[in-house]
This record gives sequence, structure tokens and C-alpha cells, in this order.
Amino acid sequence: MIFRSTSIQGAFVIELEKHGDDRGFFARTFCENAFRDAGLVEHFVQANNSLSARRGTLRGMHYQLGTAAETKVIRCIRGSFFDVIVDLRPGSPTFRKWFGETLSAENRFSMYAPKGCAHGFMTLEDDTESFYFVDAFYAPDQERGVRWNDPTFGIAWPITPEVISDKDTTHPDFSAAYHLGPDAAQESSA
Repeated sequence: MIFRSTSIQGAFVIELEKHGDDRGFFARTFCENAFRDAGLVEHFVQANNSLSARRGTLRGMHYQLGTAAETKVIRCIRGSFFDVIVDLRPGSPTFRKWFGETLSAENRFSMYAPKGCAHGFMTLEDDTESFYFVDAFYAPDQERGVRWNDPTFGIAWPITPEVISDKDTTHPDFSAAYHLGPDAAQESSA
């Protein structure tokens, strides 16, 4: 595996190291030792799979608070999507910055999204599937979201979304006080 740094502190695009011959190739998509050696989370508690039937489906931008905060490793297993993370960690030098990468069944890239980052994606083809690991269990009471088109972040989506859930369209404008709690708001204004 090749861990390629992104413009978000602690986030990586993971590329396969393919070992091929006339049969095709072999590559590891996960290795606990490789993740540990890279200083990344290597223990995951849940694997999730989603299918989006239509091109232009936007899912996000989601995250969880406190002890329910998730590190995610996201991969596209069918079709393609533009995968985005937004840094919501007030002490981070990349706070309120975003990074996006096209993940596809063809390029086989994965995104490593650290705790404290909101995550979402927009499908670029019909019948697109994502598969991802998380290191914390889903906690509905700790779930939050930021709006996909919030001007605070200025995410440059590659196409206009056509399908978005009501929940994802109604997130309020970002404010550290609302999204991260009063302690985070004080830290971000320092």
C-alpha cells in the first residue's frame, strides 16, 4: 500500500501496490502492520456498504462527536464518486479546509479520513457502491453534519447534485459552537 498525503493534516489517499503477472494482480487493501507503521488507526469495528442508484447522488457531510468520532477508510467498489473530507478539528492547521479525490472501482484508491473530519461523496455514475470501515460504532445521538454547499468550506463539487436526502440539505451553516460544542468554538476563535 502507498499512503499519499493530502492537503488535510492526517488524511491520506491509499493506493494499491499491485503485484501482477499474466493472470492479473494481487494487492493488499488493508494491513494492520502497514497502517500502524504509518501512524494510522489499525483497528476497525464496523464495515459499511452503500449503493447509490443515480449519478449525482450526494451523501454527506457527516461526522460524529466525542468518543463516537470515527476514523474512516472509504473505497469505491463499483462505479465512481468524488470523495470529500472537511477538517473540523479547531486545533488543526487545516481547520475548515477540504480535500477531494475521485475514488473508482477502476483506480481502486481509498481515502483515510481521520477523526474530526466530516465526510461525504457525490456519485459520478449510476449504480455506484462504496465500502468503508469505521473505528467507532454508529451513535445516532452523536451524529452531526455540515451542509454540502456551505460557503465556509467552498467545496468544488465536480457536478451539480441531483439527489440529496432531506437531512443532508437542511444542515445549518457551520458554526463551531453548534457543530463542535462551546469549548471548540472558544479554541477556534483564539
